Amino acid sequence: MTNPKYKSDELEEFFEAVLMLETLEDCYKFFEDICTVRELNSISQRLEVAKLLKIRKTYSEIEKETGASTATISRVNRALHYGADGYDIVLDNLIAKGLKKDK
Repeated sequence: MTNPKYKSDELEEFFEAVLMLETLEDCYKFFEDICTVRELNSISQRLEVAKLLKIRKTYSEIEKETGASTATISRVNRALHYGADGYDIVLDNLIAKGLKKDK
């Protein structure tokens, strides 16, 4: 269930736009235009932190591997346990994809 405090027509249109992206190249082009490099790095770092938490890495391992602060790791951990399950929608597939690459 989505959190109604975040809902808006503009946000729904943004999400619809994201769903129109068909390739990685499309994603790079769109997000390069709409986000700063810092924003993209922060978002991708949080996803990496979530992935590492999901595979049971420790805070210190994650901090060393990603450069994320313990505050960021804690925030992501809280979202994993008490959030809207958004990470779970993609994490299992990302982890499986990563494991296949390692073989």
